[in-house]
Amino acid sequence: MEDLVCPLAVLPTAGGDGEGGGSGSECVSMAALDLRAELDSLLLQLLGDLEELEGKRAVLNARVEEGWLSLAKARYAMGTKSVGPLQYASHMEPQVCLQASEAQEGLQKFKVVRSSVHAPEEVGPREAALRRRKGPTKTPEPQSSEAPRDPLNWFGILVPHSLRQAQASFRDGLQLAADIASLQNRIDWGRSQLRGLQEKLKQLELGAA
Repeated sequence: MEDLVCPLAVLPTAGGDGEGGGSGSECVSMAALDLRAELDSLLLQLLGDLEELEGKRAVLNARVEEGWLSLAKARYAMGTKSVGPLQYASHMEPQVCLQASEAQEGLQKFKVVRSSVHAPEEVGPREAALRRRKGPTKTPEPQSSEAPRDPLNWFGILVPHSLRQAQASFRDGLQLAADIASLQNRIDWGRSQLRGLQEKLKQLELGAA
């Protein structure tokens, strides 16, 4: 925040160097007034974004702490060996993906979305010929078209409520992390725009002096 200078601090003093109203009217031109108005608006937006970023970071930290605490409770209820890497599936499929889109001013915005369902496996001509030689077989169920399996099923059918709470907390944390990344991009862009406008206003006032 130390590099954010309020645009009101660079306003020219009234009266100028004691010259007539012509010099004062040049300094307080319409272009300078428009720049100051744009600087004020951008500074207010930037301060609001910084406040929102601080709030989201606090919520993210709270969600992660809740998730680890709930996971510890689940391990205590089910046993340490019942909730661990030994229960992980040999083949994992992501339930969510990070989607990046371009918002206004060319800024990247991130969003957590559910993974799309994979298309059924295509059978090549060689595999089809082998199947014809073997004769008619039962058509296997298209497992790849099913939705990704809930990771909670790795630990059993009836899992404790604390394990479900841990999953919900970490899911909320994923969305918050994406929101924070998008907000940080907007803040970086706002700082760059603010410095550029301040430099333009400085050059305009030096030229009018």
